[in-house]
Amino acid sequence: MRKATVERKTKETQIRATVGLDGSGVYKVATGIGFLDHMLEQLSRHSLIDLEVEARGDLHIDFHHTTEDTGIAIGQAISQALGERAGIVRYGSAMIPMDETLTRVSLDASNRPYLIWKVDFSKPKLGEMDTELFKEWFQAFAQAAGLTLHIETLYGENNHHIVESCYKGLARALRQAIEIDRRQTGRIPSTKGTL
Repeated sequence: MRKATVERKTKETQIRATVGLDGSGVYKVATGIGFLDHMLEQLSRHSLIDLEVEARGDLHIDFHHTTEDTGIAIGQAISQALGERAGIVRYGSAMIPMDETLTRVSLDASNRPYLIWKVDFSKPKLGEMDTELFKEWFQAFAQAAGLTLHIETLYGENNHHIVESCYKGLARALRQAIEIDRRQTGRIPSTKGTL
């Protein structure tokens, strides 16, 4: 089973993240930010990646450091669990409808991180969380996981649905990309011979 644990400790946060790429979507998440917990649970369930996250951060200031550093820690754990990325499918994509919202997510587990974020919100907050922090999470995650990640909400009105469709889209695309391709077991999916 491809597994990894990352511990990230800074003056602002203390985070432990464990992933099992070949799991069944079992999760145990506690970040201190209810809505972020809900999204990380969606990520685990729909990607079938087992995920444990325990985070303590300077939430008395705001949610920024905990949100960003959680993305970094989970991304690093996924990258470590992928190792050389030999035998993986590499690419994944998903179109996720959620009521009135439709979001498209495409990714390449290329080890060349990049984020395209075409997602707009109609309000600055979703519950207690600043909506601008979702881009920060996806940026940190893509960078640490080594993903080229394109996310675009084609249309939508409800901010909760918009965010949740982004996380579910990431989950489904990631599930495809990290699957082992039985036709190229052990081979790096690149003509360069490395990712």
